[in-house]
Amino acid sequence: MKFGIVPVNIGLQSAQQMVGLAQAAEQAGFESAWTFEHVIVPLNYQSKYPYNASGKMGARPETAFIDPLIALSAIATATSTLKLATGINILPQANPLFLAKQAASLDFVSNGRFMLGLGVGWLREEFDAMGTPFERRGIRFDDYLEGMKKVWSGEVVEHESEFINWHGFKSYPLPVQKPHLPIIIGGGKGKTYQRIARHGDGWYAIAETPEDMARDLAELRAVCDEVGRDFSEIEITTWWNGKGGEELIRSMADVGVHRLLIMTTMLGKNPLEGIQQFAEKYDL
Repeated sequence: MKFGIVPVNIGLQSAQQMVGLAQAAEQAGFESAWTFEHVIVPLNYQSKYPYNASGKMGARPETAFIDPLIALSAIATATSTLKLATGINILPQANPLFLAKQAASLDFVSNGRFMLGLGVGWLREEFDAMGTPFERRGIRFDDYLEGMKKVWSGEVVEHESEFINWHGFKSYPLPVQKPHLPIIIGGGKGKTYQRIARHGDGWYAIAETPEDMARDLAELRAVCDEVGRDFSEIEITTWWNGKGGEELIRSMADVGVHRLLIMTTMLGKNPLEGIQQFAEKYDL
């Protein structure tokens, strides 16, 4: 089982604190560091956060969300083995060409350690503030990702669609990882499974129990079979709240999870000590 830490870019008081957290995770044996993304946090919003029964995310408007790609770039220069991942960035509200450039550059800067986690988004108020349509964001996601992979190919880019008009250019540097940096797709409803099967290298899943995870993975496997995708190629990542100990870790591994993400909030008041204690407890 691989272990990551999430998020490394929220609620911090300084860049030194952020980088120090990632360095401590690397030294303790964690495999990866992950970010969350919100460009804004509305004072009030009608959109329902899908991963909490309250429908609200656990962040006040004053919470510092360091931009994920800037945060990971800073961390990249201060680490050497730690993988770096967005968990997740909202693709349909971004400029796909700019994001493709940023992602390739981060993979270059980190010497091939970047994983791009992407989702369709849920916060309409954020889309409105960004000036991008909330409707049909799933179709926009699929088209953007198809175009971005062309940008990373090194070939002349030609992509004409409802959302993109790209012709006759190249964009370098290319990602260090081939054929492109890993695409981790987040979510668990709607057409998420189809997107993972067709476009993804991994799934950023939200499941509280091994039983939930086994059910969801069975659905994903069935979709992979329908489209002719090798299910074994897909790396499975999910959060862990720390409950259940080694038995939970074994159970998650048994159902097919490859990576557990440890929330920084479960590391205690001193996250640096919490990282070391976790590493010692689970022999990272």
